[in-house]
Amino acid sequence: MKILITGAAGFIGFHLSQLLLDKSYQVVGIDNLNNYYDPRLKESRLEILGRYSNFNFRKVDLKDKKSLDEIFSKYNITHVINLAAQAGVRYSIENPYAYVDSNLVGFMNILEACRNYPVKHLLYASSSSVYGGNKVAPFSTNHNVDHPVSLYAATKKSNELMAHTYSHLYNIPTTGLRFFTVYGPYGRPDMAYFLFTKDILCGKPIKVFNHGKMERDFTYIDDIVEGVFKLIDKIPVSNKQWDESKDDLSTSFAPYKVYNIGNNNPVSLMRFIKALESAIGKEAEKVYMDMQLGDVIRTYADVSDLERDIGFKPSTSIEEGIEKFVFWYKRYYQI
Repeated sequence: MKILITGAAGFIGFHLSQLLLDKSYQVVGIDNLNNYYDPRLKESRLEILGRYSNFNFRKVDLKDKKSLDEIFSKYNITHVINLAAQAGVRYSIENPYAYVDSNLVGFMNILEACRNYPVKHLLYASSSSVYGGNKVAPFSTNHNVDHPVSLYAATKKSNELMAHTYSHLYNIPTTGLRFFTVYGPYGRPDMAYFLFTKDILCGKPIKVFNHGKMERDFTYIDDIVEGVFKLIDKIPVSNKQWDESKDDLSTSFAPYKVYNIGNNNPVSLMRFIKALESAIGKEAEKVYMDMQLGDVIRTYADVSDLERDIGFKPSTSIEEGIEKFVFWYKRYYQI
């Protein structure tokens, strides 16, 4: 098994690569090491991964189809886990073309490579953001997801549609992974928990959007990568009798499946802030603000099919996860 992980220097890609390497899998990692956030954090992750003899890294942008094809050919890739993407809901409003380049053109190149160099399984990152303005909760993979509220969400929904097409046309087994608010050590500095920690420690006020009336299904990074790992060998199969009027919409007549990976336990923004204050040992000065454009009030994952298919459900509490993050943060930044 030769596993290609795109976005290997990213938050989830780093943790998943480390898990697989510890289990003696052969991992080929690629990343373009862009400067969306401080590249030094990506370099720190790569430094750790570089200590493994079963890890090969190539600096490649998914838009570079020729280099991508060369990697598939050289390393005889058998499985692909596509985690590379331009992340961030707010940034998609400021710089929409970055999302077209990475999340659409880049993913197209991955699909073409999987077609030309057949793989056993393509897993790819989708997002809870595809549920957009949905009101019915918990969010189920059997729900309609045609009402995104950000371009980022629209590109992730597009990835699912593109994957389904290639599953149908070329019999490529694909699994979409709808991640719910992932957090933890070596996380993304543009995420709220990272920004809040930095500001609280510096004595700066934190911005509490929608006046704190929000909920997120925070999912600790170890739970995310454990779920992805268990799905690698859960290869979707075609259901030739599939009927949209009675069958699960996350399955298909093609070898295609979509899963939620979330904690199945939404946490209020104020409880989340309290967990941070407790772990840091300092109360935050709060500035209450209106809702941000492109944001949603609540996310809440239905993970019943994940439990059924792989016997796994994320379970790390927000208090436990935040404590681990703050411990890492203080150590990494020598505070």
